[in-house]
Amino acid sequence: MASAILAAYLVGSIPFALMISRVWGQSDLRHVGSGNLGAANVMRASGVTAGLLVALLDMAKGAASVWLAERVGTGAALPAAAGLAAIVGHIYPVWLRFRGGKGVATACGVFSILTPLAVPPAVAIFAAVVWLTKYVSLGSLLASIALPPLAYALGSPEPAVLAALGASAIIIFSHRSNVLRLRARTERRLGERA
Repeated sequence: MASAILAAYLVGSIPFALMISRVWGQSDLRHVGSGNLGAANVMRASGVTAGLLVALLDMAKGAASVWLAERVGTGAALPAAAGLAAIVGHIYPVWLRFRGGKGVATACGVFSILTPLAVPPAVAIFAAVVWLTKYVSLGSLLASIALPPLAYALGSPEPAVLAALGASAIIIFSHRSNVLRLRARTERRLGERA
């Protein structure tokens, strides 16, 4: 069990944003735009194609972590723990001095396996908020807040609901600087270049 959780953490900590941005010509994404190692900052720094590729890869590593845990264990607890570990790995990657992304795309991949019925309405909330406000961070926060009650209401297993609560808390915590910028009206909108 511990080895599956550790493997999920290590998979989650693969810094696709840093890798793809370097392929697209950025020397170090941590010194560009928000400095965040996530798809939104890649999109601002390197364009839409690079940003979408990072989002897909980050979702894939979250989904893969849960899928692999399901193969080696029984019950819902191990996949839920592995999924949470992948999100933690993305936000706090061991080989980047624990400074990674915000965990949203990785969480989307994780919960597309753990709570497949809850993800589409959460994604719809994200998309609607971003469409209306052009703030990716606000959409991410509101979708993350909505995920646990959606997972519970749609009958997800208890470990998955608890993982959703944990993921929501850590994603909100990782967005604390965004919250301050939103309050100060200095947060970058979607489409603004880094």
